[in-house]
Amino acid sequence: MSHCVDISIVAACRNEAPHIREFLDSILTQDFGGMTWEALISDGMSNDGTREILDAYSERCPNIRVLTNQGHTTSTGLNTAIRASVGRIIMRFDAHTSYGVDYCQRSVETLERTGADNVGGPARTKVEGVKARAIAAAYHSRFSTGGARFHDPGFEGFVDTVPYGCWRRETFDRIGLFDESLVRNQDDEFNLRLLRAGGKIWQNPAIVSWYSPRTTIHGLFHQYFQYGFWKVAVIRKHHVPGSWRHLVPIGFVLAWILLGLMWMIAFVTGPVLFFDWASGLLLALLCGYAAANIAASFLSARKHGWDTLILLPSAFAAFHFSYGLGFLAALPRFTGRPKERVTENSVFTRITR
Repeated sequence: MSHCVDISIVAACRNEAPHIREFLDSILTQDFGGMTWEALISDGMSNDGTREILDAYSERCPNIRVLTNQGHTTSTGLNTAIRASVGRIIMRFDAHTSYGVDYCQRSVETLERTGADNVGGPARTKVEGVKARAIAAAYHSRFSTGGARFHDPGFEGFVDTVPYGCWRRETFDRIGLFDESLVRNQDDEFNLRLLRAGGKIWQNPAIVSWYSPRTTIHGLFHQYFQYGFWKVAVIRKHHVPGSWRHLVPIGFVLAWILLGLMWMIAFVTGPVLFFDWASGLLLALLCGYAAANIAASFLSARKHGWDTLILLPSAFAAFHFSYGLGFLAALPRFTGRPKERVTENSVFTRITR
């Protein structure tokens, strides 16, 4: 591979056999507009046939290089690929995502036009089936995302984060690579570090990709429990959340827990007046959340299909409760204790995968 490479595509994957061919095909069909490129795919010791598929594509196309990610996590895989890359521009790709044919061209043009340090497009989804469409509908709702700009497919301008990313190589030389102590949220942490160093992030809706979200409520719950869990590590590192919307789910879950405890204490030991007061607060929270959830479900179903309506309330609840519970579960782990490097044998790695 020549050292005069314009674009280095980097990606980390593990056990992605159902998605990896579509992902690789979206790289091979890119219109690079004459720019030279390489793609470095860091495989985390897959055992489902992913590595064999990667090797087959690499044999067909020498621009694709397959690396071994000994650390197994996304951050170690991305760093392995970045260190091995030679391009002047580095783009992160994701194995659960397919990309428009002009994705790379648009990203480079936006990077040069805006002078930003990181650019990307909004989060778009591509799904099949009612369950997946309901989860995707909730994913795009302000009720679940708190108005994050990268969920708005029409917004162009400065943002606090974008999916994936496109950077000049010197950006990594200046602020470092992805934090390998994080199993999740490594992209959010990197973007927060970039902003705190004076960098700028720009979203351009002309940069098009399609993410494949989880297809079950259980999978969604597990995913966002992880995000909530590792968000605490990011806040501990920087002493400030990337956005204050990240704290809303923990406040929501704590309200349920505290009011539930008050109700139980009042039921067992409290006077009638205290019991009535605690019951009223708990009922108000229940009714208020149910009303907001149902209203948001109707609004999302009107846009994404009425057949999703029956599943949307549980999808919204999964977003809210899983993130808040993950955040709460992480507090004893990350508060007031020295940072520990995540290893393959760490119980906290295992419980959040």
